[in-house]
Amino acid sequence: MYRQAGTSGLFTYPLGLGTMQFGWTADEATSFAILDRYVEAGGNFIDTADIYSNWAPGNPGGVAERVVGRWLAANPGVRERVLISTKVRGPMGEEGRRGRNSPYQEEGLGRGWILRAVEASLDRLGTDWIDVYWMHWVDNRVPIEESLAAMTELVQRGLVRYVGVSNFSAWRTMQALWTADRHGLVAPVALQPHYSIADPVRAHFERELARVAETYGLGVFPYSPLAGGFLTGKYRPDAPAPDSVRAEGIRRRFFSEKNWRILAALDEVAAAHGATPAQAALAWLLSRPYVAAPIMGANTPEQLAELLPAAELELTPEEVARLDEVSDWERWRTELEV
Repeated sequence: MYRQAGTSGLFTYPLGLGTMQFGWTADEATSFAILDRYVEAGGNFIDTADIYSNWAPGNPGGVAERVVGRWLAANPGVRERVLISTKVRGPMGEEGRRGRNSPYQEEGLGRGWILRAVEASLDRLGTDWIDVYWMHWVDNRVPIEESLAAMTELVQRGLVRYVGVSNFSAWRTMQALWTADRHGLVAPVALQPHYSIADPVRAHFERELARVAETYGLGVFPYSPLAGGFLTGKYRPDAPAPDSVRAEGIRRRFFSEKNWRILAALDEVAAAHGATPAQAALAWLLSRPYVAAPIMGANTPEQLAELLPAAELELTPEEVARLDEVSDWERWRTELEV
């Protein structure tokens, strides 16, 4: 069941667990219950970030990492069974107030901040190493050589096992791979992009980044694989939106005739398996050869339990083709390469 992330030595459960909700829409007791349920199911990939969730009132960032760290401490022996991934780049402090526009300078992909940030994340997580350390998004002010040199030092010191990139474009990902190769630095082995079957998200990833991942053996860990909840089926064209902090954003981004057609197709495919549209959407991602593990989020153990069966849901080639067709997009000339 465990899937290899690209051509790396990283093997992961088919579904990763995101922790953005921890300390925000899920309190600590609920977060512990979610983590327990995930590991009991065989899950081993827990994804967090240093800035989670400093956009919430009273949250300075680092809160989700601390929750995960306290859970690890409360469960002796579990650290060796799970992969912990976290990120560096975003501005720290409540609403990012300790970033570059402050004396603290707690932001970016410069060597100085990377070396400080990793120590802070390790302390909050209560662990000696990070399994995947993501560059959360591009830092245009810092040469990629400097960032990768710092990451290489962390790997050599045993603080980080693997390096990944999140929210990087195709050319930026290629720049990182080429720079690592040219200078003998540690190269990224994984991508964490915004990717789902929803329109236009699928096209944004598959136009170029999918081919980079497949050609160069990068494992893909999609975030927001359910389009913020749109693909769960709780949003319908003829029904009021559910009570959610994300509802307005979902309405703006995904309420379109094409996405309603995609959701209807997911309903049909799911019904054939006695599954839910959310499970079908995750299974569709897992049909992609370059996908290692979509990163799920859950506010309750019950929400997580509804998603976990997707790890074993295998769609037929005809069902994958049906979903591919309904979510397809018009190709430009550069996308017609053979």
